Amino acid sequence: MNEQRRIGRRRRNALAALGVLTSLGIAAWLARGALMGGSSGPALELQGAGLRIRVASRPALVRTGHNELRFEVHTADGAPVDDAEITLRDAMTMPGMADMTGQGRAERVGSGLYRAEVNLEMSGTWRLSVDAKRASGETLHAEGSLTTGAMGVRLASASAEAERKSAEGTSNGTPDSSADAISHYTCPMHPSVHESQPGKCPICGMDLVAVTKEDVASGAVRIDAARRQRIGIRSAPVTRERFQRIVRAVGRVVYDETALVDVSLKTRGWVRDLRANALGVPVRKGEPLFTVYSPELYAAQMEYLQALRGADANAESGSRRGDALLRAARARLRLWDISDAEIEAIERRGTPLEALPIPAPASGYVIEKNVVEGGTIEPGMRLFRIAPLDRIWIDAQLYEADLKVAAVGQSATVRLPFLPGNTLEAKVAYVYPYLDGDTRTGRVRLVLANPGLELRPDMYADIELHVDRGEQTLVPVSAVIYAGERRVVFIDRGDGRLVPREIQIGLGNGEYYEVVSGLDAGEQVVVSGNFLVGAESRLASALEQW
Repeated sequence: MNEQRRIGRRRRNALAALGVLTSLGIAAWLARGALMGGSSGPALELQGAGLRIRVASRPALVRTGHNELRFEVHTADGAPVDDAEITLRDAMTMPGMADMTGQGRAERVGSGLYRAEVNLEMSGTWRLSVDAKRASGETLHAEGSLTTGAMGVRLASASAEAERKSAEGTSNGTPDSSADAISHYTCPMHPSVHESQPGKCPICGMDLVAVTKEDVASGAVRIDAARRQRIGIRSAPVTRERFQRIVRAVGRVVYDETALVDVSLKTRGWVRDLRANALGVPVRKGEPLFTVYSPELYAAQMEYLQALRGADANAESGSRRGDALLRAARARLRLWDISDAEIEAIERRGTPLEALPIPAPASGYVIEKNVVEGGTIEPGMRLFRIAPLDRIWIDAQLYEADLKVAAVGQSATVRLPFLPGNTLEAKVAYVYPYLDGDTRTGRVRLVLANPGLELRPDMYADIELHVDRGEQTLVPVSAVIYAGERRVVFIDRGDGRLVPREIQIGLGNGEYYEVVSGLDAGEQVVVSGNFLVGAESRLASALEQW
């Protein structure tokens, strides 16, 4: 009986102990889930000096004001660490102001679980450093940043990890591949510092960061987030979009050359009854411009009347001998530009006209006049030039570089200085195949209707040609650095690495350049502060060569 009671007591004690252990495990599991789960940002894992640390921010998007950083600390073999001392330092540098700094310590909230508060007093990017130490001597140091409005925390282990890898690479006589990749160590704030081992900057005391041989070979520059913000470095993506460009030019209104008409005679004569007696007078097609006395025209009329009478006499006798003479006489009058209506009028009158009227061959305005009342006319002499104005041309002068984008059918906008706010739409009708040797410009012809005669020859106009190049890879204009004949941009690789790259560019529209080669859509390029980056890159290259 006593033996059974002892067995029962042992069983109850064992079950109670198992219950306590189970409840403790569940509590630890719940604490771990509350630390890293929920609305926390993505967890970042750091390793070094025998420690493994996972870090997450809460809330996921870093905000101005209070934020939490949560740490899960283990040994290299996965055992939770409960004796870690974790300290944090944050800082922001603003031009002309004292640095804003803060520091704190993480408190343990569970097995291997820690939590710390970080108060960011204003929006922007804050430098962040984290130190984790154990009583047994293991330490881990990490540098990074917190950016308000961004997801999570950025951290990377620095000197402790580099020293550990360096020690491991040399202890067994086999060089470590990552150690071979390091060219030197430098300060993010003072790139002139070159050290062969990690440590502190002799100028400002900041931890030195590693510069790889690849960075040196590519001319990469490392600039930390705080310094980027201070000097105004910004990045933007290379995009692939529809590219449109406006080419501006000065145009001049001119006559429609295809509608110009000259008036001249094929015989010698004298001007009588000059009606179009001044430049600029309007004329209508078929209305008389003047009358002319010409002995040759008078004789041709007499011959035609005589041939007509002979043809009539022969017709009464039944003969057709005079028809050929009549046709020849009529053809002669036509060749001297006597119209059929005038010939019929001569037939009805039965007598020749001493002064024949010369009608206008087209409607328009007299823009050239070379006759006066009573003046002598020679065969082929240009007497008048008539120009219609219901349609006009605009000759636009384009620079050589812009001629390659001009094409027939291209849309254009015309603005006239004397009609502010009024725009006219036109299309390119012709691109002249030569240049003006004095101005080194080419001509582009626009055609416009002019029903109200608002456009008058020799007026000036402002022209905008609309160029549509379709979908192109585009880089912001501010990202391109002109280095002699080369065009260079800085690629933002992240982690503060900015790498120069030579590219080929095409047309620009003031905001973007077409990328011919060297860039792909989605790559990040520096668009502000790139001249300072270029200067630092040249300085770093010069120091390396020295």
